[in-house]
Amino acid sequence: MITAVHNLVYSDDATATRAFFRDVLQWPCVTDEPGSDGGGDADAWLIFRSGPSELGVHPTRGPEGSSWSAPRHHAISLMCDDLRATMDELIARGAVFTTDPADHGYGLVVMMAVPGADEIQLYEPRHTTAYNR
Repeated sequence: MITAVHNLVYSDDATATRAFFRDVLQWPCVTDEPGSDGGGDADAWLIFRSGPSELGVHPTRGPEGSSWSAPRHHAISLMCDDLRATMDELIARGAVFTTDPADHGYGLVVMMAVPGADEIQLYEPRHTTAYNR
């Protein structure tokens, strides 16, 4: 039986990316090194607890007659209860946001820079959530 979802972030600077998840997002982590609690060395192969999760499947094309399309890809989105308060807290820890908050219909959305990797979406959902069911 499936017990969890393991996400991967491919980074040009894994040390900086791991430090971001550890220090800015403050996600607990482990490493596969015997006897390590995963909390110290950013060069270690850290594996982060990301909390509850859910998975959505989006179409690559809009309905017939629509010109909307997107390439096939995967994306990571972080969810929060209060976008502005979460942004303020993350900014205080060094996070950089690359867009202003915007209403995307499904929620209030902002993009956050991740050192050495692609941006991650942070949003306050307006849709029914599955992670707490």
